[in-house]
Amino acid sequence: MSVYAKAADILDRLERNEAAVKTLIYNSGFRNIKQLYALVCNTLKYSDVLEEVISGTSLMKEKKVKMNIVKVLVYDHLFGRGLKCGGGWKNLIMKHHVRLQASLAKLKVKRKVCQNEDLLQKSVSENQGRPLPRYARVNTIKTTVEDAIDYLKRDGFTYQGQAKSLEDLGQLSGKNFCSDLHLPDLLVFPSNTDLHAHFLYQAGHIILQDKASCLPAYLLSPPPGAHVIDACAAPGNKTSHLAARMSNRGKLFAFDLDPKRLSTMSTLLLRAGVTCQELAHMDFLKVNPQDPKYSQVEYILLDPSCSGSGIVGRLNELTDNPASSSEERLQALARFQQLCLAHALRFPCLKRLVYSTCSLHSQENEDVVAACMQQHEKSFRLVALLPEWPERGRAPLTQCLRASQSKMLTNGFFVAMLEKKDSEEKAQTHGLICSPASVEKRKMDTGNTVSKKRRRK
Repeated sequence: MSVYAKAADILDRLERNEAAVKTLIYNSGFRNIKQLYALVCNTLKYSDVLEEVISGTSLMKEKKVKMNIVKVLVYDHLFGRGLKCGGGWKNLIMKHHVRLQASLAKLKVKRKVCQNEDLLQKSVSENQGRPLPRYARVNTIKTTVEDAIDYLKRDGFTYQGQAKSLEDLGQLSGKNFCSDLHLPDLLVFPSNTDLHAHFLYQAGHIILQDKASCLPAYLLSPPPGAHVIDACAAPGNKTSHLAARMSNRGKLFAFDLDPKRLSTMSTLLLRAGVTCQELAHMDFLKVNPQDPKYSQVEYILLDPSCSGSGIVGRLNELTDNPASSSEERLQALARFQQLCLAHALRFPCLKRLVYSTCSLHSQENEDVVAACMQQHEKSFRLVALLPEWPERGRAPLTQCLRASQSKMLTNGFFVAMLEKKDSEEKAQTHGLICSPASVEKRKMDTGNTVSKKRRRK
C-alpha cells in the first residue's frame, strides 16, 4: 500500500475514533514510519486549509474519490515536496492542478497572507512555539558522562561546558552542545540535531528524552539494590532511567496495560542494557500491595495516563474534538489518577513516591495531589523539590515542580514527591533532591575536614 493510501486510511480511522494518532501510525506496519508520520501530521495541520482549497474546485465530483485520500494528495502537491506517485491518482490531481492553484491563491488573498504557513490557524501556529533543544540523557548503565562527551568531541561536536542559564540552552547552534544546568547526566544540543543514526544512540549509550521527562526518576533516586515499581511504565524511557539510578541492581517492577507498548519497551530496555527489570502486562490498579513479591518495594514512580496537554507539537491536538479537553474529560482523568495514587500509597514498605504527568491542567496535577494529601496527611508529607528550579507548582503546592516550553524550554510537565513521615532517610535525602550542588559542596567540605584531621595526627 502506498504512503498516500496508508495515510488516508489512518485519517479515516481517526474519524472513527479507533485510537490515538501515534498508535495508528506506529501500528500501521508501514515500512517508512518517518515518511508516514510526516504526511499524516502535516495533512492534519493543514486540514481546514485543504478542505477550503478543495471546495474551490470540482475535485470531489470525480467518481470514487474520498476526502481523506484527496487531502493527502493535495497536501503533498501544494504544500509538500510534490507527488511521489503515478497512475490514476497523479492524473486526477494534475487534471485539477490549475484550479487547485487558483483556489489556493484566492484563499491567500481572502486571508491577506503571502506564505502557506500563514494560512494555519492561529492556535496551530502558536503551538509550534519556539523549538525545544534536543536533549540526550547519558545512559550510565553503559557509559559515563565524560566518555560520552569525549566520543562526541572526537565525532566533530564542540563541547561548551555546563550551561549557566536557560538562555545558554536556547542559543546553541551548529554542532555545539553542553551539559544541562539542572540534571548532571543530560546533554543538550541545538533543536535541529538528529542523533537517531549516531552510534551512541544506536548502541544505547544515550537516550533521547525530554528534560522534563527525566525529572521523575532523577528525583525519586532509588539507591542501588532497591525494589522499585514503575506503575505505568511504557514506553520505557523513565524505566531505563530508574535502572540507571539503581546502578542496574535490585528489582524494578514495570507494569503496563498495552501489550504492544510493553513489547516496544522490552526492546528499548534491552538496547539500554537494563537487566534488573521484571515487566508485566497488567493493570497497576489490580496489583496486590500485600503480595509478598512486593514486600520490599520502597520506591514508586507513578506517571499515569493524562491529557498530554503539555506535549509540544503533539499530534492529538490536531484531531482533538473541543469536548476532548472539556471539564468532564479532565474530571474522569483526575478520578483515575487519584485512584492510582491512592493505590500506590497502599504498598506497606513504601518510603517515597513520585507522581508526574505531562499535563498543564491543575485538575490532573495539584488538585490530584491535594486530594490525596487530605486523605494521607498523617502518613505522608509533600517534599519540597529543587528550590533552584524557577517554575513551581501552583499555590499552595509550591513544593511541586512545573515545566513548560516558554519558561523551562521543555515539554509541559508536573512533578510531586510524597514521602512517608517515618522514613529514616529524610534529612540527607532532601539535601540530595533539593540541591545536588550543595551535596557536592558538603562532600568537598567533608573531605577537607578529614584531610585536616589527618594532618593534625
